[in-house]
Amino acid sequence: MSSRGKALSVLTVSTLAFTVCFMVWMMFGVIGIPIRKTLGLNATEFGLLTAMPVLTGSLVRVPLGVWTDRYGGRIVMMGTLLACVLPIWLMRYATQYWQFLVLGLFVGLAGGVFSVGTPYVARWFPKHQQGFAMGVFGAGNSGAAVNKFVAPALIVAFGWAVVPQVYAAIMLGVAVLFWFGSASDPSHRVASKSSWGDQLKTLKDPRVLKYCQYYSIVFGGYVGLSLWMVQYYVGEYGLDIRWAALLAACFSLPGGVLRAIGGYLSDKHGAHQVTWWVLWVSWICLFLLSYPQTDFSITTVNGARSFHIGLNVYGFTTLMFTLGIAFAFGKASVFKYISDDYPGNIGAISGVVGLAGGLGGFVLPILFGVLLDLTGVRSSAFMLLYGVVWVSLFWMYFTEVRTRDVLRGNTV
Repeated sequence: MSSRGKALSVLTVSTLAFTVCFMVWMMFGVIGIPIRKTLGLNATEFGLLTAMPVLTGSLVRVPLGVWTDRYGGRIVMMGTLLACVLPIWLMRYATQYWQFLVLGLFVGLAGGVFSVGTPYVARWFPKHQQGFAMGVFGAGNSGAAVNKFVAPALIVAFGWAVVPQVYAAIMLGVAVLFWFGSASDPSHRVASKSSWGDQLKTLKDPRVLKYCQYYSIVFGGYVGLSLWMVQYYVGEYGLDIRWAALLAACFSLPGGVLRAIGGYLSDKHGAHQVTWWVLWVSWICLFLLSYPQTDFSITTVNGARSFHIGLNVYGFTTLMFTLGIAFAFGKASVFKYISDDYPGNIGAISGVVGLAGGLGGFVLPILFGVLLDLTGVRSSAFMLLYGVVWVSLFWMYFTEVRTRDVLRGNTV
């Protein structure tokens, strides 16, 4: 097979593997709803349940990224896929809350595949195409939407316990396909002897720290909302789990699939310009989504008049769809920053940035639950994200925008 053919084959099977891994990683976002009802969990406990796989998937990203640089993406990816099969299968036999939490930690290994596939795929393509290649691979985030299509149908037909059994079988099959469709190139390995601690020291670089902040929004926010939205639709609009999952996929699907377009735009216009407009679009959407359902009365010359302000399910879904597109572009643009600034250390830096984004995805569902329990206002989840986006806008303005022409991406 030609070098170009190998590159396309690697990209195809890696993207498929990442899609399945993300589907598994987001599993609790759907099966957690019947589990919550069975165990009688409050919102905070539900948030912790959905977030447990995200914690492990985040923490393993740094070592997996380092191993990918040293040993090559093919062997590390294959080992990670196989390590996930048994924990997924055992999920079917869990009956107590602590058992779900512990198994969730092991299932979370699937989320670490991102920091393996990103450098693995990128090194098969020339520099001017790396943003697009990483964007195509990152489209595997659409596994969150696939989960919302598959899991509800299985739950309604057979019960939630069938879902992990089916997912384990799919994961094993994809591992076999990956092995036969992938390839390795010794020249892609980086002879680095730095420790994991040395890799974490890269956080002292202000640019890495800033990229972590950006990614905690566009990826952490994507993960957190993907886990939270099905139960949000059920509680806020009274939908059954199938319709709730279908509408929630309107956020998850573009948030994954359109990442490739974000990579293309970042290659063409630069990561800085794409990220700046992503943050502003996110800010507008989150501002509108933050407003809770409100009833109020005012006194007029004709007496008291009552008003209702709030998003209906159509307006809410439209805003979530737009936010998903913005996050998709942002996830690609952040990693274009990395490939531009750290071409010889993509695996390690992407692991650190992916760690930050994943930790955002772990913390956010828990905070969503805490805020809901404390305030009783469901839209408090969007209020939190709105504040986080404000931080990034200020940070980007003072470190980048003031010295650049945003419309052209040039230094002033």
